Amino acid sequence: MSHPFSSLSPDLVMSAVESLDIWPAGEPFALNSYENRVLLFRDDDGKNWIVKFYRPGRWSDSAIQEEHDFLQELVDQQVPVVAPWRDKTGASLHYFKAFRFTLFPHCPGQAPELDNPSHLFAMGELLGRLHQVSAKKTFQHRPRLEMASGILDAQQRVLASNWMSRHQRRAYDSVIEKVHQQLLKHNVPASSMIRCHGDCHLGNVLGRDEQFTLVDFDDCTMAPAMQDIWMLLPTDDPQGWRLQLSEITEGYEETCPFPTEQMALIEPLRSYRLIRHSAWLVSRWDDPAFPRAFPWLADSGYWDQHIRQLEQQCLQLENPRWLA
Repeated sequence: MSHPFSSLSPDLVMSAVESLDIWPAGEPFALNSYENRVLLFRDDDGKNWIVKFYRPGRWSDSAIQEEHDFLQELVDQQVPVVAPWRDKTGASLHYFKAFRFTLFPHCPGQAPELDNPSHLFAMGELLGRLHQVSAKKTFQHRPRLEMASGILDAQQRVLASNWMSRHQRRAYDSVIEKVHQQLLKHNVPASSMIRCHGDCHLGNVLGRDEQFTLVDFDDCTMAPAMQDIWMLLPTDDPQGWRLQLSEITEGYEETCPFPTEQMALIEPLRSYRLIRHSAWLVSRWDDPAFPRAFPWLADSGYWDQHIRQLEQQCLQLENPRWLA
């Protein structure tokens, strides 16, 4: 059976946009997005737009709308994010044939440089402003980050793919069990969960000079504040790690206290992401975009490397970088 996105032709994209009385001046340009389909186009007034088609079956309408309303709340509080365009009725989630889609104003810019202290300070300030607002309410329809149960779910999906040899499966099971035992030590209470961006890597931060904007809240979730911070820290330079964290902390504390008590979550969160990422790739293999973009996933060498990486991560769980 063909994948649902296989019918998302340029003509369909343009027809969907035109259904909102916005008129593209030419064919849309596909951007690097795999979970959803995201395209850039210019309208006949010369304005650039991003149109995002949601992966069928992933989020409920309520979860998507909660993301949109969160973004509007942040914009209303002068937090630099990009909220979706709304039509005359106030709707931000739109429908065309089998697809749900949203329009965003295009946000140009480049990612911050993590070796630039002023950029780090600005990123800390941005995340502090985000969390100051996001802590005021809770999500009702978005997921809650659960590390220990989340990696067991990922383990089942990876093993069900049958891509690993018998030896690799044994090694993978063993290392997942070690990580799982470590994560059980880091149960995050509900009182520490706030609305987070959820996927705060450099590709989702755009700006120039020292003014940055957060984009792509597709993975926003209830999580500890550290979930939006740890990806800005290097993995192989403890001294640089401390210097960068110092700048981020200083910027963050312009608006709210830095969550120092969550420092012990950094390596567990990193472990969780490593394990979940491979499971995500396996789970999306029926989408033709994934074999084209990630052909190495089917190689035995990838799984050897992944297992070694998880074994190294076990050492970091026992002796975190921030204690080095």
